[in-house]
Amino acid sequence: MSERKLAVQVQPIDNVASIFAEINAGDTVEVLARDGGIDAVRVHQDIPYGHKVALRDIAPGETVVKYGESIGIATANIKRGDYVHVHNLDSARARGDWKE
Repeated sequence: MSERKLAVQVQPIDNVASIFAEINAGDTVEVLARDGGIDAVRVHQDIPYGHKVALRDIAPGETVVKYGESIGIATANIKRGDYVHVHNLDSARARGDWKE
């Protein structure tokens, strides 16, 4: 039996989900929503445990939302299933020079 590849979307407005497995490019992740819904997302890059996957396309300059909170701004086109991290996200966390 294969291991389930899980991610969690905490709030309906979240456009990324947290991964709870080591994910390889091409894997399909089950995204569990707080309301009990389940979505399947095919992942395009390897994603380490605890990192983020895009749940929908996100344009450059668009706010990235996790746990119902803005965590930063997309710096590149992000496609559904992409790994979201410092290579395509300008973090708003712990920055005094950036306000949304």
